[in-house]
Amino acid sequence: MRAVWLREFGGPEVLVPGTAPDPMPGPGQVLVEVAHVNLTFVETMFRATGFGPFRGPLPVIPGNGVGGVIGAVGPDVDPGLVGQRVVSGTGGSGGYAERVVVDRAAPVEVPGALALDDAVALLADGRTALLLTDAAAPRAGERVLVEAAAGGVGGLLVQLAARAGARVVGLAGGPRKTELVRAAGADVVTDYREPDWADRVRAATGGVDVVFDGVGGDVGRAAFDLLAPGGRMLSFGLASGSWTDVPTETATARGVALLRPTAGPDELRGLTVRALAEGAAGRLRPLIGQRFPLERAAEAHAAMQSRATVGKTLLDIG
Repeated sequence: MRAVWLREFGGPEVLVPGTAPDPMPGPGQVLVEVAHVNLTFVETMFRATGFGPFRGPLPVIPGNGVGGVIGAVGPDVDPGLVGQRVVSGTGGSGGYAERVVVDRAAPVEVPGALALDDAVALLADGRTALLLTDAAAPRAGERVLVEAAAGGVGGLLVQLAARAGARVVGLAGGPRKTELVRAAGADVVTDYREPDWADRVRAATGGVDVVFDGVGGDVGRAAFDLLAPGGRMLSFGLASGSWTDVPTETATARGVALLRPTAGPDELRGLTVRALAEGAAGRLRPLIGQRFPLERAAEAHAAMQSRATVGKTLLDIG
């Protein structure tokens, strides 16, 4: 089968197309014929440095989220599953390939009303957005600031906060991205590349009650400074290259809660099911901003690292 290999850490060019033996499902396993691969920013960091949640010796086929059709099952697995459309994590590797084998319990069935590529776009980002929104619990009339609001998670957070009745402030970098955030329903849109962006937000809102921090670094710290007493801050990304540095004592003195929600495997599966159901009902709309064929995984990583992407980036396997 076709696959993309990582044999050394480095720039996007270290992702090299090649072949790999076709996997075969064993006891308790299913084989997924992959149609789309979900790309995440943390995968670009792993490729560059080895940093991240993924482990294992090189060489490795990267990729931790896929969508496709179950094509075969292990000897003790219900053969009626063959043909089912699913999304699935891979356990940390193996996703940049035409076929993957996963544990029978890993895949989540895709509702019939939801396109498979949209389901893949919601696999990681949808459950993350729901986890963060559940923890922050924005209320009607509150002011919610979403950083990286043109990204995969950020765009969904804008939708969820608006649906809760909040006044949404969307931050994005550059005119193309700010226009997308405005179209997604944000009430106030600001380009965080402008040096006075925080002053503009304060002038428009008087401050904010919730910060969803997807940038980190100086942007995240400036967003923290906009929080009113009783506010909540939740970090979900580090597009700047570093997490926001806010000491707990500083937040406590300001009357601000730094929330760090986590979820175990069962909770993550439940969040994934919810995200897919919301997508099927039209209440959660992922933006697939760019797509690349499998062999151009290196180009996809380069685009993500350059901040040139919007929404979700997928690898499509024809």
